[in-house]
Formats: sequence, structure tokens, C-alpha cells
Amino acid sequence: MKIMHAPAAGRSANRPIWRSTVRTPESYLELARAFPLVPICSEQQYDASIAVLDSLALRDETSLDSGEAAYLAALTQFVRDYERDHHAITAEPLSPLAMLQHVMKQSGLTAADLGRIIGNRGLASQILLGKRTMSKSNIRKIAEYFKVEAGIFL
Repeated sequence: MKIMHAPAAGRSANRPIWRSTVRTPESYLELARAFPLVPICSEQQYDASIAVLDSLALRDETSLDSGEAAYLAALTQFVRDYERDHHAITAEPLSPLAMLQHVMKQSGLTAADLGRIIGNRGLASQILLGKRTMSKSNIRKIAEYFKVEAGIFL
């Protein structure tokens, strides 16, 4: 990289003060002319960015030249930044009962199955109806059965 001196009196102030000796790949320049790399400020820009991103990302990674790969990396960062600021997923933590219902549904278990796990079908039904909370011993049995940390049911 060469550093150019500040313009002397009477010279154009629009000239760059630095100039790179590294040649930018033509593929990068073509992509930048077609879709300039700028921070994403709207949903329209976001949607357009995703379309361009998909067209590059869905190609075989070995088919991208250095210019396309550099452009893809920069555009990916702009998309990530926009998603972080505008599309953040903020999930509320599940209650112990909701977590139990979730793992049971994912495993295809019924209230009767839960009763067999904790050793009391009536209690299992009351827990699932929200009339009773899970005891520590029941939590241990359930966590052991599902092979998860007991803390998710606390």
C-alpha cells in the first residue's frame, strides 16, 4: 500500500491519500457495481441482500473465486448486523411445565407414560394439568429418562 501525500495548494482535494498496490478482483467489482456493499437500512435492502447472498452461498464453495468469496463474506456481515439489530429472536424461557410438555411431545409420550416414569399416574396427570408442581425426586426421574439436565425443569 502506498501512502500519497496530502494535496498541495491548488491541487484537487478529491484525490485519495492512499492507494493500494493490491489489485481488486474483477468479479468483486462486478458484484459491487451490481449490488453495492453498504450497511442495510431497510427491509427492502435486507430482502435484496438475502437474494444476492443466496445466489452466491448456494454455489459450490470451490467455484467461488477470491473476489466472489470476499464479496460474500462482506455481504454476510452486513446481513448479520441487520438481523442482529432488527430480527433478534427474544424467546421467553419456558416454565417447568411447558418444558416438560415440550420434551414429552417431542418424544411422543402420554400422561400415562409420564406416570410410569415417576411411578404415579394420578400425580402425572395433576402435574400436566398444572395442579401440582414436580418434586425434586420427580424432576430427577424425568431428567434421567430424557437424558437432560434436571435444571430445565426448575
